[in-house]
Amino acid sequence: MIKLLLEKVRKYYDKAYNLNCAETMLYAASDEYNMNLSKETLKTMAAFGGGMGVESVCGAITGSLAALSILFTIEKGHESERNKNLSKEFFQKFTEKLGTDNCAILKAKYKNDEIRCTIMIETATSILDEIVIREKHL
Repeated sequence: MIKLLLEKVRKYYDKAYNLNCAETMLYAASDEYNMNLSKETLKTMAAFGGGMGVESVCGAITGSLAALSILFTIEKGHESERNKNLSKEFFQKFTEKLGTDNCAILKAKYKNDEIRCTIMIETATSILDEIVIREKHL
């Protein structure tokens, strides 16, 4: 499945869509995992690009965590430790691969005008898909 999610991530990260990293991840996840998210729900990620606009936590992470929350929350986050554990796992794997979750540091290290934040997005994609496949038993 990762190739299909990756294709969708690349589709939405194209300049024609003009989406930030967080939006890209949720749009692609919605498509790939048949989440049928409304435009209003997708718009929630607008403020999470660029590390929430202040170069804090990478938008590829926040968009991925939003997808995990939608996929695996029954009603509320406090129902179980599942969401907390999935988020922790996602962060750990992302930072193991790229060294940090900080947008400013990631951009300084990996971003350029040609590829933009592709490395962060593709890293997030592989981790997200791995978790979803395992948790949904796909």
